[in-house]
Amino acid sequence: MMMLQTIAAFLVALGILIVVHEYGHYLVARLCGVKVLRFSVGFGRPLLLVRRGPDRTEWVLSIVPFGGYVKMLDEREGPVDAEEAGRAFNRKSVWRRFAIVVAGPVFNFLFAIAVYSGLYMYGLPEARPVVAEPAAGSIAKGAGFHAGDTVRRIGDHPIATWQEFRWRMLQGALQKQVLAVEVLDAKQRISVLKVDLSGLNGDDVESDMLERLGFRLNRPRISAVLGKVVAGSAAESAGLLPGDRIEAADGQAIDSWDALVQVIRARPGKPTSLAVDRAGRKLLIPVTPEGASAGNERIGRIGVGPDVPAGQSDEVFVRISYGPLESLGRSIEKTWDISAFSLKMLGKMLIGEVSWKHLSGPVTIADFAGQSAQLGWLSYVTFLALISISLGVLNLLPIPLLDGGHLMYYCLEILKGSPVSERAMELGQRVGLTLLLVMMAFAFYNDLNRLFSS
Repeated sequence: MMMLQTIAAFLVALGILIVVHEYGHYLVARLCGVKVLRFSVGFGRPLLLVRRGPDRTEWVLSIVPFGGYVKMLDEREGPVDAEEAGRAFNRKSVWRRFAIVVAGPVFNFLFAIAVYSGLYMYGLPEARPVVAEPAAGSIAKGAGFHAGDTVRRIGDHPIATWQEFRWRMLQGALQKQVLAVEVLDAKQRISVLKVDLSGLNGDDVESDMLERLGFRLNRPRISAVLGKVVAGSAAESAGLLPGDRIEAADGQAIDSWDALVQVIRARPGKPTSLAVDRAGRKLLIPVTPEGASAGNERIGRIGVGPDVPAGQSDEVFVRISYGPLESLGRSIEKTWDISAFSLKMLGKMLIGEVSWKHLSGPVTIADFAGQSAQLGWLSYVTFLALISISLGVLNLLPIPLLDGGHLMYYCLEILKGSPVSERAMELGQRVGLTLLLVMMAFAFYNDLNRLFSS
């Protein structure tokens, strides 16, 4: 059941993002007076074909879902009637061709901006940036952090949520900076602590980076009582219900929610016997945690959430929403930051400062699609926005066969005053294909390594 949900979430995500990207090409091509022959989601044999519009454009759903294309009238690909020659892509000025090609990635960024704007206006319940007692010998402990410290600012950036704290620390780690972190301690005293990230290596820049530094979210101690069971999850399949109190796991006593989380995280794919108190009835329920990706690790998850008393929930979570203009500004800044971060990561991979194991392929993306879908629509659309940015950045790389490769040719054409030769483009296509195949090989290897390493 979970596998089917993951596949469905992945295919829906691919479909949405491909349509967004290709519609950018399609719309600007039409605005520039180019005749569009086909709009295809996927490659290969058509599964569904409909002709619509004054030009009888073919709208196609094809059998291979990994990509799509917009086919335009072009004299380089076949004979064109004289009366329609003016509508051929190759007859348009270099600036119009540039606009048509760049529109695909731009639409990916616009989609992300629209999603983030909506989320900022809606407001999400997010964890407050309050740290637990750091581990002894950690960077956080050495910087002077203590349990109950609330992070208020990093440098010039105000911090309102744990996610913002994590993001700014991740950026600082990538640049190996010394960060000035303003905190408010439990006695309401403000101080500025220096967090030295200059000694980190590329392998430390992962999803669990904060924990590596000694930072953990400060949470009140809550009982291991289920408040939510995700539909289609391992917990639901095992028969667990909201209100169940977990007392032990494989004979190990469970006295808090954190204890339950640690046990489940350590058992991806391993059958685990849970001792459950259900309204006074003592039950023994076997459940097998599903493996999930967390950086370069596989962790176990069963798809449950805690029953948090209202008073404690307010201690941990805060809901922040903004007006339309501020939401738009924040979404543009967020999209820019993620794009720049992606390019910096790629650059550090190329020079060897960051390992290529951070490159992910379709298996990992499908895994995250399934995980985000389980958590609800808010998590899923956030995932879509993030992948849309990644798709936009990838397509702008100056690699022949990608949009960025075509844009590189057009920039050369603008500089030299004439199109790049067919021979140069042919060589470029071969080089581009080789680079893409190498990147795909790394991505697939990393996917399989993550899948089977635990």
